[in-house]
Amino acid sequence: MPNRTTMTEFLLLGFSDIWELQILHVLVFLVIYLTALVGNLLIFMAIAFDHRLHTPMYFFLMNLSIIDLGSISVTIPKSMANSLMNTKSISYAGCVAQVFFLLFMLGSDFSLLTVMAYDRYVAICQPLHYEAMMNSRACVQLAAGSWISGILFSVLHTGNTFALTFCGGNMVDQFFCEIPQLLKLTCSDSYLSEVGVIVFSVCLVLGFFVFIIVSYVQIFKSVLRIPSEQGQHKAFSTCLPHLTVVSLFVCTGAFAYLKPTSSSPSALDLVVAVLYSVLPPIMNPIIYSMRSKEIKAALRRLTGC
Repeated sequence: MPNRTTMTEFLLLGFSDIWELQILHVLVFLVIYLTALVGNLLIFMAIAFDHRLHTPMYFFLMNLSIIDLGSISVTIPKSMANSLMNTKSISYAGCVAQVFFLLFMLGSDFSLLTVMAYDRYVAICQPLHYEAMMNSRACVQLAAGSWISGILFSVLHTGNTFALTFCGGNMVDQFFCEIPQLLKLTCSDSYLSEVGVIVFSVCLVLGFFVFIIVSYVQIFKSVLRIPSEQGQHKAFSTCLPHLTVVSLFVCTGAFAYLKPTSSSPSALDLVVAVLYSVLPPIMNPIIYSMRSKEIKAALRRLTGC
């Protein structure tokens, strides 16, 4: 039986063995990838080159765009390349790198979403203290903390996963190297430690989620006390999209990592994986930035339109 010392490659699940459907998969993923790439690059450039947007909220948005660019670049290009070359293989080192960088980006992403919730809480609930609490040094420290937490999260899971012994073959029932699917290939007596780490991580994520919910409860209380209906609408418009994406991110991620794994490939597994790994990088530029008049104005100045 193969183990982790002799394993040289894994085989990723393809969306189809039919050539026409493989081409369709490539075209759909290419459109998704280019949309995320262009959207996040435009947001990054608009914020970086427009001094009017050098505020804490847009600083965090710029970091989020960088994370989104990285996360979608980890999975989609390899999947498209495999379909074009009619292969399913990914090297052992490539699988390790894919797991590490994807978890790094996802961990940093959620940490930054938590920081953004805190930023909105201070801005709406404690406006008089906002400049003092969210000064440039604090913003850099919060952003750096998000990136560092992503690295620690990734190192913990990647190291623990690939320290296990693989004795169930090398076929990964997913279009990228995903930990729940990799655990199906490990020996039954060796994967419990990673399952424990996953449960701990999910509990930690849920703790962050509760922090975000509590922050927004306080935000909504403050917003409802705003006498102007226009002011309430503006405050809600910056909060509800953020809550929507956080909820989608947490629910799909928790479902993917906590649900019992089936012995055969499932269409539901693919849909959930797309939702938490591919959809956020596309949606984030739209819900956080494209609806902002300041971003739209910056983009017009940037493109000269």
